[in-house]
Amino acid sequence: MHNPGAHEAEHLAPPFLPAMIGKLSAWWRGRQAEQLDIPEALWDEVEAPFWFLDHLSTDERTELRRLAREFIATRQWSGAQGLQLTPSIQLAIALQACLPILKLGLAWYSGWVGLVVYPGDFIIPRQVMDGAGVVHEFDDQVMGEAWHGGPVLISWFEDPTDTEGVNVVIHEFAHKLDMKNGDADGMPPLHEGMSRKRWAAVMNTAFEDFQHRVDSGEETAIDPYAAELPTEFFAVTSEVFFEEPLLLREEYPEVYEQLRLFYRQDPANSARARFQK
Repeated sequence: MHNPGAHEAEHLAPPFLPAMIGKLSAWWRGRQAEQLDIPEALWDEVEAPFWFLDHLSTDERTELRRLAREFIATRQWSGAQGLQLTPSIQLAIALQACLPILKLGLAWYSGWVGLVVYPGDFIIPRQVMDGAGVVHEFDDQVMGEAWHGGPVLISWFEDPTDTEGVNVVIHEFAHKLDMKNGDADGMPPLHEGMSRKRWAAVMNTAFEDFQHRVDSGEETAIDPYAAELPTEFFAVTSEVFFEEPLLLREEYPEVYEQLRLFYRQDPANSARARFQK
């Protein structure tokens, strides 16, 4: 039997239903986050070693904490190899993971929920086929890995000096942003007003220059791992953008400018102002 009302509802539902679901999801995430009891003393203790948060304003620090709280509440956390995930570990990871999306929003990490934390370096079995069609198997020792549509795997080190010069959390979450276009190719989805042509020209030129510097044996202030692939160059320079912004702006000012536009943050100017006080 034909039902005009049902037919009309069928056509009316699609425009507003996704927006309604999105609002309900955001409300639910917020409710989950509010239930986390994180004492001020714990926030201060965990944030203390992260000097790269010092450039944030009071409002930005408050927003970062809100994002971190929601991030913790909406991820599926797993400790690997017997690692017990403490509130301090989760908070430290969440703060660093949310720094890149401070001005972008948590929706940039949509499409996956899993986070696996290892106690230090871990091994991933690999298979590589050479030009002759022969498959070579080997164990790859890594500090982190981000999977398309899947979890983020990261190492946790109790001693910060074990990872001096490397921020595995920012690195792997930069990869997650890179994957938002479907490929990990060093070009994340760009905002309105940004040019893909300009991004590609700047990043490719800098990548090739950095490869040449590394291949020639130069000891670079930026992690030489950035010379591996364009996607690694993006991830490593993202680390430097947040941790040592003045260094990146000095060595590759055009790369810094593209990352400033993408992340919608300008840590170098804030850092310079801090040092001049």
